[in-house]
Amino acid sequence: MDLVDDALAVDLDRRAAIAEFERLRAEQNAFNKKVSSASKDEKNQLIAEVQQLAEKVKIAGQAVSDAESRFESVVGSIGNLIIDGVPSGGEDDFVTLRTFGEPKTFDFEPRDHVELGEMLGAIDIQRGTKISGSRFYFLTGIGARLELALMMLALDKALAQGFTPMITPTLVRPEIMAGTGFLGAHSDEIYYLPADELYLVGTSEVALAGYHSDEIIDLTNGPLRYAGWSSCYRREAGAAGKDNRGILRVHQFNKLEMFSYALPEDAEAEHEHLVGLQEEMLRACELSYRVIDIAAGDLGSSAARKFDIEAWVPTQQTYRELTSTSNCTTYQARRLNIRHRSESGKTAPVATLNGTLATTRWIVAILETHQQEDGSVKVPRALRPYLGGLELIEPVV
Repeated sequence: MDLVDDALAVDLDRRAAIAEFERLRAEQNAFNKKVSSASKDEKNQLIAEVQQLAEKVKIAGQAVSDAESRFESVVGSIGNLIIDGVPSGGEDDFVTLRTFGEPKTFDFEPRDHVELGEMLGAIDIQRGTKISGSRFYFLTGIGARLELALMMLALDKALAQGFTPMITPTLVRPEIMAGTGFLGAHSDEIYYLPADELYLVGTSEVALAGYHSDEIIDLTNGPLRYAGWSSCYRREAGAAGKDNRGILRVHQFNKLEMFSYALPEDAEAEHEHLVGLQEEMLRACELSYRVIDIAAGDLGSSAARKFDIEAWVPTQQTYRELTSTSNCTTYQARRLNIRHRSESGKTAPVATLNGTLATTRWIVAILETHQQEDGSVKVPRALRPYLGGLELIEPVV
């Protein structure tokens, strides 16, 4: 409520500043008419008053700009309204909706993905750190091929569902980043290039949300669906000391992101559709997982509801997030001015939804789940066609 009170207060200030500016402009216009009809001698006497009034108008104009900026800052930080049924609470208060498969167990001591990646010649963290610092890495050999196989499997699944594939920009303007709701409480997680006034995206959701900004789109044939393939960048500023080992939490990764524009009344059904596609992908990779309903206090600013799918990671003896899918209702569309035309001819904001279909961190769960005692890794059947029929990844060291 404090934020709403602040928004009402800055709105009053903004309205007052606009009213004062308009009053002075009207006074200036009237005075200019007086000057234009005055004699030459009278004009000379009025010059000082003209200059004083012009300065007042200039100051009032700046006051309007300042008030508008404060208003946009406060109002922009107000999050989306939560959908009924979302669990209350914070990060640990999610609700498990369903699980699939049994957590994998072994009759030997399993290796973690870092050790496996090194043995298989798939992951080189030491050299990634050498050239770029902590939380960077190389995917090498079969590691690079495995990521591409994952992304192509996901892309084929998206294509079969009518998604339009997109290779998206990874640098966006501030108004697009702000419009999607990413410049709120977690703006310190985003890389910013001040010399260019551009942000590096942490997900292609940002570019895909901005794709139809300031447009009226046609949804008469159902949702518009895009699948955005991009590199993603996150500063992980709030993650000091968390997941330092391996490639679970890194600064750069690749991702295929589903993005839908839908009618608001169809948004919840579309949300379930996206989750279903994500579950199909995890089952194709032969992973055990759970679907959780994220609590309200952990949603961020743009999501009205969010489902995460977490896969079992054997060496950590817990589930870790592999995908997220959010129903942002009309929150992003209102900020980015994306509308549809109703049967009455009037325009109204659309709903936007997003969800991960494949990303680099999936390699963690795949390597650990399908490892053998000798350090080799069985390739899930669905991925084999994308790896030339390869069934077993064998150690090279």
